[in-house]
Amino acid sequence: MTQKIGILTSGGDCPGLNACIRAVVRTALAHHLEVIGFRHGYEGLMKGEAVRLGSSSVSGVINRGGTFLRTARSEKFETSAGIQKASRTLARMKLKGLIVIGGNGSLQGAWELSKKTRTAIVGIPKSIDNDVGGTDFTIGFDTAVNTAVEVIDRIRDTATSHDRLFLVETMGRNRGFLALATALAGGAEGVLLPEIETDLDHLSQKLEKGKKRGKSSSIIVVAEGDTAGGAFKIAAKLRKKLKNYDMKVSVIGHQQRGGAPSAFDRILASQFGAAAVEALLRGEQNTMTAIRRSEIVTVPLDFSWKIKKPLDASLLRLAEILSR
Repeated sequence: MTQKIGILTSGGDCPGLNACIRAVVRTALAHHLEVIGFRHGYEGLMKGEAVRLGSSSVSGVINRGGTFLRTARSEKFETSAGIQKASRTLARMKLKGLIVIGGNGSLQGAWELSKKTRTAIVGIPKSIDNDVGGTDFTIGFDTAVNTAVEVIDRIRDTATSHDRLFLVETMGRNRGFLALATALAGGAEGVLLPEIETDLDHLSQKLEKGKKRGKSSSIIVVAEGDTAGGAFKIAAKLRKKLKNYDMKVSVIGHQQRGGAPSAFDRILASQFGAAAVEALLRGEQNTMTAIRRSEIVTVPLDFSWKIKKPLDASLLRLAEILSR
């Protein structure tokens, strides 16, 4: 009898999910495993919204953003009754394992589910925020950075043409990985992060020094969870300090979640997908795929939310030096 494994995508979407599903399906088929996909994340798992996935099911999806399995956030799954319902689905379908592609919240849900089921569970980290503990990078982060940098490049043309100061807000929830990478790659004159107390006096002085050197336009990248309350509130405060600036605010929203995944994300997603299947074949349970110092490994699943990944101090220093 052919063994079966399940797969679902949970939480917010991001580029690279389809590439990951493709890798899971084709790696599983190479090992003579049947793959069952659950639509709409944990909500679909509870309801039994299952579809069999074959090689043709994942043909032509590696370049597509989003997830063809669909995704959702489920309040019902966060209850004991919801987890029990999901566990019954796994038992009824007699799955050897379940692969959950999600962020730290979804992976914590997978860990909670693992305590109520005999089905082995392996997580795959995805997030444009790159805030999942235990891994250097998550699926979707690289593409989101590239999207934000493209926006920065376009805004810089306008900023230069009109001698303007732009505050550009990125996503990232309460972590600054996306904003820091965007600021560094986009050549921003400053970056405001949730992890560092915002000092508007210092920022104002820095901008004034630049202006005295002849700099007529500047871009400040603001993480959405910064300590000063977001780009619009910061702009209102800066206008009181910097009277002679033409200041504009631009918020980069869900564009960062969509679009075709970058080559890096396609490769990482493919590596993670294959590694998750291989982990199940080795008999691993409650683990998560990860990349550490360019090596694909597995780590305990609870690393995903228990470990608070620090910002790269060398990138912080470099961003400060290059923005002077």
